[in-house]
Amino acid sequence: MPKRSKLYRARAEKLDRNIKYSFGDALNILKAMPVPKFDETVDLVFRLGTDPRQSDQNVRGAVSLPKGTGKKVRIAVIAEGDKIEQAKSAGADFAGMEDLIEKIKGGWLDFDVLIATPSAMSQVRTLGKVLGPKGLMPNPKTGTVTDQVDNAVKEAKAGRVEFRVDKGACVHVPVGKLSFKVEDIAENCKAVIQAVLRAKPSAFKGIYLLSCTLSATMSPGVKLDVNEIANMKG
Repeated sequence: MPKRSKLYRARAEKLDRNIKYSFGDALNILKAMPVPKFDETVDLVFRLGTDPRQSDQNVRGAVSLPKGTGKKVRIAVIAEGDKIEQAKSAGADFAGMEDLIEKIKGGWLDFDVLIATPSAMSQVRTLGKVLGPKGLMPNPKTGTVTDQVDNAVKEAKAGRVEFRVDKGACVHVPVGKLSFKVEDIAENCKAVIQAVLRAKPSAFKGIYLLSCTLSATMSPGVKLDVNEIANMKG
């Protein structure tokens, strides 16, 4: 087993790893743990029953966190003409066409979200080997391929997060910062839970949600009552 930090061990003492806690209890336990010197990110991790190797069982989407992410989001937009100015006016950190494409080809990835217009996608797809491994490729399902670039930029700035299932059939989603009020983390969590539940592939048959844990950057995961989570469809 890996050697755990003193902080991790102190936090682990605050919970019983054999118990699946109610959503409310899990939030209170997380907030009551000893805190480090930086503001940690809070994450929800879902383990799904889907098979990521099957194309019709891919789970992917995006959701706007009602209380934001608590972090500054750097946004790049690939577009042409007046769409570039629309993106900049809406708050995009970078906006352009050929200039941005060439920079990305050269390995520049100094942004968190990439938005592109449909007409630009033929060129953006050539960046697949650079963007794909980083999860930065624009996709209509996540609202990052659109002609409404101003709206997309504003949503991303306000706290829109993307999620996708990994090879191990898990979905990791940030839901805010540990410094947030309990009720604000709860509101963000519920929005994410509902989005992941709605993203269940129509072709999938079986138990969709196998487990769910709530954790901070340097804390053990607090296991949640999966039945309670599954009923938060909204």
